Amino acid sequence: MAAKPGAFRAAREEKPKRGVPSARPAETAAASLDRLIHERTRLAIVSALAVNTSLTFNELKLLLRVSDGNLSVHARKLEDAGYVACTKSFSGRLPKTKYRLASSGRRALEKYLDHMEALIRATREG
Repeated sequence: MAAKPGAFRAAREEKPKRGVPSARPAETAAASLDRLIHERTRLAIVSALAVNTSLTFNELKLLLRVSDGNLSVHARKLEDAGYVACTKSFSGRLPKTKYRLASSGRRALEKYLDHMEALIRATREG
């Protein structure tokens, strides 16, 4: 009889290894960071929107000094996660894209900052 896929791996992961110390609190805190926000450009987008009511695509691009494609990809990931709200309109014949931080994005940023503060404290105390 064949074992279920992953059964061996799960059993192996449950047993603590002898002589190997468990992860330190700082390592555990670092591992639990929100990887979506932790990326540099996405953290910059969320941070900029946290201190501004809204910003246009061009304002964000100039502020963060990133390319159109780079900003577009990272903003879309934040939008897909529900962290950022995007509205598109026209100013005359020119398209205008505005971003604002959603309440879930603000909560995620606050949680991220709490994690970073805990990591800093644990590292300094360690």
